[in-house]
Amino acid sequence: MAIQTSSDKELRNIIFQRERVIVKFIDEDCLICKALAPSFKTFSEDPTYKEVTFLQMEASENPVSSKEVKLTGTPFFAIYFRGTLRDCALLSSEAEVKKFLDRLVACKE
Repeated sequence: MAIQTSSDKELRNIIFQRERVIVKFIDEDCLICKALAPSFKTFSEDPTYKEVTFLQMEASENPVSSKEVKLTGTPFFAIYFRGTLRDCALLSSEAEVKKFLDRLVACKE
């Protein structure tokens, strides 16, 4: 599935429409954000994560969502399962992102 660019307004709808959602909050000047972009794209195309909706949001342009997840820097990731925030963290490696995705895929009731 392709990575979708989202906003505060759209996020609320998407997390209730889709069972599993991962959001990557980025900043234009964030070097780690840029370094993780290729692996995030690869994960979004991996059949293992076909049930996951991949979103990307500009942190500075989406203050409501940034505040909701207690954004502390970028790249900041949040995972939602059935409309509920399950976890969020500042991640800086492909391995950390994969671990987060695997936790999201494993979510049950």
